[in-house]
Amino acid sequence: MSEVHKVLFLCSGNSARSVMAEAILNREGAGKFQAFAASVDPQPELHPHAVEVLKNFGYDLDDLSVKSWSDFAQNGAENLHFVFTVCDVAAGEAPPEWPGQPITAHWGVPDPAKVAASDAEIAAAFDVAFGMLRKRVELLLALPVAKLDRMALASHLNDIGRSEAAGPAKAG
Repeated sequence: MSEVHKVLFLCSGNSARSVMAEAILNREGAGKFQAFAASVDPQPELHPHAVEVLKNFGYDLDDLSVKSWSDFAQNGAENLHFVFTVCDVAAGEAPPEWPGQPITAHWGVPDPAKVAASDAEIAAAFDVAFGMLRKRVELLLALPVAKLDRMALASHLNDIGRSEAAGPAKAG
């Protein structure tokens, strides 16, 4: 059996974008990837709109929680293969030394939690963020990870972060 790649998604609060990415990759990449999400400054709980989007798409929420990135940088933590920042704030932070010397990339997604509008507009912003993250995970899953050298893989991962995703996600 091939190696399961460990992926850490980082966001400023670890309550929305990073946990959505974690859920998407854990389901879509099961057996090939194991995803986690964390933040330098974790929020007290998952954002209710993120929870709603994940429920609408049938994602398992049992293992999702807000976590600190220090949990993944301490002695004895699992080696990571990839670390993706999904917000500009997390990308601007000085990260700790991650075990395993993972490849890093920035997959910035606009923060739907910052939308100050009607409930429908907020829900639409979360749908767009979810759609962008799902598209990027699909692009990751399409990469021949085992066949690419570290530099080529890093280049592809950075390209994914620059990719644009179409409109809101559709439950189905």
